[in-house]
Amino acid sequence: MSFVLPHLPTGWHVDQAILSEEERVVVLRFGKDSDPDCMRQDEVLYRIADKVKNFAVIYLCDNEQVPDFNVMYELYDPMTIMFFFRNKLIMVDLGSGNNNKLNFVLEDKQELIDIVETVYRGAKKGRGLVVSPKDYSTRYRY
Repeated sequence: MSFVLPHLPTGWHVDQAILSEEERVVVLRFGKDSDPDCMRQDEVLYRIADKVKNFAVIYLCDNEQVPDFNVMYELYDPMTIMFFFRNKLIMVDLGSGNNNKLNFVLEDKQELIDIVETVYRGAKKGRGLVVSPKDYSTRYRY
């Protein structure tokens, strides 16, 4: 489903997407379109895009074609989702240790909608860090 969601082909386009959106959260998925994790996550993002269109906009960025942000945002995972509001990175405490980004696949549409909505509500209040409605520290059971 990555062909349906809008792609940002250059670093300038990514900057403009972040800078130009004043009222909604910008959800950026960094990764390679052919990666299986990205494909699974893109499917979920496509399914929620219409439901969150009032408070979020979703973009995809291939971090091999646009390597400008790889070092700045530490994009070393196959798939990464980041949230921006009014040109500011909104961090999300998912309980996974990394608050800057979501770097695992969320298959559940409602969980992802809840996270985006939480980011939006916290960002509207001026918060730079929001706490996820669900704790993902026990996601993998060993």
